[in-house]
Parts: sequence; structure tokens; C-alpha cells
Amino acid sequence: MSIESTIAQYKEDFDLFPSANDKLEYIFDLGKKHTTLPDEEKNDATFVHGCASAAWLTGECKDGTLILRGEGSSEMAKGMLTLLLDIFGNRSADEILSFNPEKLQDMGIIELLSPVRQQSLEAFLNMVYGYAKRCKEGTL
Repeated sequence: MSIESTIAQYKEDFDLFPSANDKLEYIFDLGKKHTTLPDEEKNDATFVHGCASAAWLTGECKDGTLILRGEGSSEMAKGMLTLLLDIFGNRSADEILSFNPEKLQDMGIIELLSPVRQQSLEAFLNMVYGYAKRCKEGTL
């Protein structure tokens, strides 16, 4: 399934909810599937600088595929990380780098995020694209 297909699937899910609060509740529910990172992987290099709450993101490159793992400290960070890792994790570096992140708007939830949380999303995306670039270059 492509990044676009995954986003389309989430859009269908979000469209089922009548209100913004219901959509945000769904994001919180996604966070219940949230994984954690070992303490040694939580450091300045993996810290998502600019995120509203403490969050970490690791990237590993295996045969041109970017493997992402992350951890967030708040309910919203856990939910958004779960969502975004599903969208961007285990993808080829080329697929990520050719994807326009503005298409995330299609899901219908970005506008529900506060400006601070939108900045958090941007910080996360900057790290994902940085990892993808390094994966493609063979430096990750």
C-alpha cells in the first residue's frame, strides 16, 4: 500500500466521525497502540526538536527502506506518532522523498491541530525527510 493509499484509508476513518472532538479522540485511541523506545535510543540525536511535548524518532535504513520507530510523552504525541509511523514507516527512501507532505491535509485532521501541534508535525516531518535523504545517500 502506498503512502497515498494509507492516507486515503485514514481519511475514510476520519470521515466517519461527525465532530472535531471525535476525530481527536480517534487519534488518542491510536496512541494506545503506541510503542516505546529503549532509554539508550532516547537522546539528543533522536529528540524531535520543536515538538510540543517530548518525542523521539529513530530511523534505520535497510536495503533502501526506512524503518522508523518513535515514542511520544503526551496522549496527542503518541497518537500522532502512531498515525505518522504507519504512513511513513517501512517505505523506500524514494517514496518518502517524492511524497509531498502537503497531501497530509487530505486526511482532514491537520486543521484540527493547534498551531503548536502543527509545528510539532513539521518538526517530525523534517526528521523523517532527513532520515530518508540519509538512507538514500547511504549515510544512515
